[in-house]
Amino acid sequence: MTQAPTLEQFAERVERLLLRHAEIQRANALLSAQLSELTQERDSLRSRLQAARARIDALIDRLPAASDPEDTP
Repeated sequence: MTQAPTLEQFAERVERLLLRHAEIQRANALLSAQLSELTQERDSLRSRLQAARARIDALIDRLPAASDPEDTP
């Protein structure tokens, strides 16, 4: 027959659980900060992409219209 856990064993287990909880909270805080940083980077890249597209569209609009090959002698 197995012995029932002692109060000391329960206390040790609770202590380990509390330490693990603290570790998980720290990891979560780091991941949250990383997510925020990456979200800002993504938004910045999207903005730069939009600006580049606008510049390319403006350059395309400035190109002379292509002549129809049938119009050339």
